Amino acid sequence: MGFSTLLDIIGSTFIGGMLILILFRLNDNAVENTYEYSQELVVQQNLVEVVTLVEYDFRKIGYCADYQQLPIVSDAIIAADSTDISFWTDLPESENGVGDGVLDRLRYYVGSPSAMSGTANPRDRMLYRVVNNETPKGANLGVTEFKLTYFDARGIQISCPVDVPGDIASMEISITVESTELTENWLTNPEYQKYVSSYWRQVRLAARNLRNR
Repeated sequence: MGFSTLLDIIGSTFIGGMLILILFRLNDNAVENTYEYSQELVVQQNLVEVVTLVEYDFRKIGYCADYQQLPIVSDAIIAADSTDISFWTDLPESENGVGDGVLDRLRYYVGSPSAMSGTANPRDRMLYRVVNNETPKGANLGVTEFKLTYFDARGIQISCPVDVPGDIASMEISITVESTELTENWLTNPEYQKYVSSYWRQVRLAARNLRNR
């Protein structure tokens, strides 16, 4: 075996090793990006689920198929705070129903971050939806913010907790959902975002029945 042949073998081995290292690195990056994209998709889906339910319920504040059950519309909202609201509505008995004519008391509130010790994200909370006197039902969808801001008929912001819920004419809803676990890219490079986040805000949501004064 000549000297030039030996150099060719060494050079080929070196180049082959470099190519393998590059392929391994590309594979690691692909796995990291796929994992992060999956987290982003989950966060977006969770936000859509929360928003869809909240918007549906809040737009029916003060609604009842039998309008005589709630003759004074200003009594529709029972109590209101920045992260906690209770109101009267008429929940449907079936998925496509419009209500059974019986008033239901519905409450939304968020729990303490300390209650979610099983996740890596220290900010995520349980969002609770309570119907009448039933046991509170919460969903851990990565909600880190559920903030309510209230306005009177003149558009002036009402301070919380609201002393006179009947003064509420519209409200602003802010919801932030984050991934419950650390992002893969952050684990390898702290310059990346630590948790995937998605934000939604409903500006001046006014339930139709709140305007019927």
